[in-house]
Amino acid sequence: MESGDTKEIVIEPCRSNGSPDEGVLEEKGVFRHSPNGPDFRAVSWQRATIIFLKIQFAMSILSVPESLATLGAVGGALSIVGWEVLNTYTAVILGEFRNRHPECHTLSDMCGVVLPRVGRELVGIQILVAQVIITAAGIVSISTAFNALSHHSTCTVAFNAIAAILITRFSSIRTLAHLGWITWVGFATFFIAIFIFVMSVTQLDRPVGAPATGEFDLGWIAIASPTFTAGMLTTANIFISSSRSSMYLPVISEMRRPSKYQKAALLAGAIIRIATPAFGSGGPLFKKLCYGLALPGLVIGVGIYQHVAAKLIFVRLLRDSHHLQENTAVHWITWLGANLLLGVLGFVIAEAVPILNYLLGLAGSLCFAPFSLMYPAMLWMYDFRAWRHGTKSKQAIYWLHAFIILLGGFMVIGGTYSVAVTLREAYADGSIGKPFSCADNSGS
Repeated sequence: MESGDTKEIVIEPCRSNGSPDEGVLEEKGVFRHSPNGPDFRAVSWQRATIIFLKIQFAMSILSVPESLATLGAVGGALSIVGWEVLNTYTAVILGEFRNRHPECHTLSDMCGVVLPRVGRELVGIQILVAQVIITAAGIVSISTAFNALSHHSTCTVAFNAIAAILITRFSSIRTLAHLGWITWVGFATFFIAIFIFVMSVTQLDRPVGAPATGEFDLGWIAIASPTFTAGMLTTANIFISSSRSSMYLPVISEMRRPSKYQKAALLAGAIIRIATPAFGSGGPLFKKLCYGLALPGLVIGVGIYQHVAAKLIFVRLLRDSHHLQENTAVHWITWLGANLLLGVLGFVIAEAVPILNYLLGLAGSLCFAPFSLMYPAMLWMYDFRAWRHGTKSKQAIYWLHAFIILLGGFMVIGGTYSVAVTLREAYADGSIGKPFSCADNSGS
């Protein structure tokens, strides 16, 4: 395909009715059905849906209620619905671009189609940095659960090490098909934990954090007036909670029928995700119960993130070689080595970087805003660049995608600024912790 031939780029992998041609997707895909090694192409669209839900349901969902308190019920609800719809749309864009270019495995490959070499390398590094930071944050979340369940029975560093080992063990399962049934378990336990939590807080006479006697304020606000920094930071948290669609892309390469991706992505986007505060607000008993139920889901969710990052390294190093899908020594050393490296990096960052929460916010602004807004719109405009000079309706759609890029740029700049201001304030009031601290991080 020549990069200047828009029509050929758009139509080649499709049948005459416009649907993806499974034969072309199989022929040009990264993984093929092989009798000589693991069958990577075994993920059904139903299992892909659960994987997508677990990706979106993993961690940042827990920050949504605090965001609602800052933005108010009306502003928060509009923000949740608006970002969910837009992020689901851009997820569809990414999947459709990948199926028009089935040789692509990750977002970095797709950006390499538009900006050869530069796009591929820079976005690849961007993906790995974001995934390692998310893994580190996941390690901290799991150690928090261990501390809550055990009344901080040992040093938090030890719990972080155990968390890193569990995550790496899970992420090292080679195929997403084999991860699929475990993901069902993780999603179910996490969902049940949140359901129990919601039921528990509705049965309390007063919130756990309220005074034992006297009147108290629930803090419910219909319309709030936050400062720019607070509003931007909370809006970014809500955006990030549904902006993980770039992680869907490696799943397509392992689907039995990649043409069913859109169905899985739309179904995952249509399921309303339950927002809940920290489990500690349910009281000591429900805190332990909810953390205990959610623990498998936390491990599995973070494990999927690390698995995707390891698969990027694995495919990048072994692509177009027989080692990619054969059980050779090179195959196993590369795969296990990538997982071990990412697990160690995640543990070190979780322990050695006292500003991890701020790094996570920075990763959301600098990485996930481009992943979920700027890059998908750019890729769509690349394939449909002829629409710039088409009918008025096509031109309007084309420039709407240009607006999405501008919106993504605003999220990058505004989010980065807000994180920087918040970090400066944290240093000023001494709330920054110490590296390799044994302190309890669960508030037990």
